[in-house]
Amino acid sequence: MKLLRRMLHIPVFHIDTNLINARQRLPAVNQLEKWYEDEIILINMSATARQEAQAGGSEDRMRKANQHIFTITDPISETDPLFKQVASILFPKGINDQGQRNDVRIVCEAAKYQAILVTADGASRSQPGGILGNRKSLCDLVQVMSPDEAIGFVRAKLVERDEFNTRCVAEFGGELPSWTGQDTGDT
Repeated sequence: MKLLRRMLHIPVFHIDTNLINARQRLPAVNQLEKWYEDEIILINMSATARQEAQAGGSEDRMRKANQHIFTITDPISETDPLFKQVASILFPKGINDQGQRNDVRIVCEAAKYQAILVTADGASRSQPGGILGNRKSLCDLVQVMSPDEAIGFVRAKLVERDEFNTRCVAEFGGELPSWTGQDTGDT
């Protein structure tokens, strides 16, 4: 019986523009980035999110965005049925600006790559809708999580991985990897 590897068998996480974390002030994103550095999870971003991050003019933000792997797919056309479906969910009264158009493209790209979209967009008192606020309506297309939910998801998968490996070693012998029980900690 083979032990599970350190890297989890889960979809890649697509980070939204609002989670670039150039100043390292987002503890949940810091933890996700640590897991990425430790080769436990994969983090990418869509080309649209990267372009948004670079458009802001902040050198720190641009540098941080450039550290992420990003997709190079052409942006989805507004005539594409997926674009129309996501747009009707996020913006039922219609798209009013480029930021909203980009939100739709970021969701579509995560759906295309079967990634988990991690965002801070919406589901708050000031912004009850947005991507997070509409995730139930998007669930047939893409999985959407807040950074804290992504942390909980990964931690649960890490516990499952370590418990599986521990059972295998107990039953079949061998040695647990040195990282067993070490990956769920905070940054």
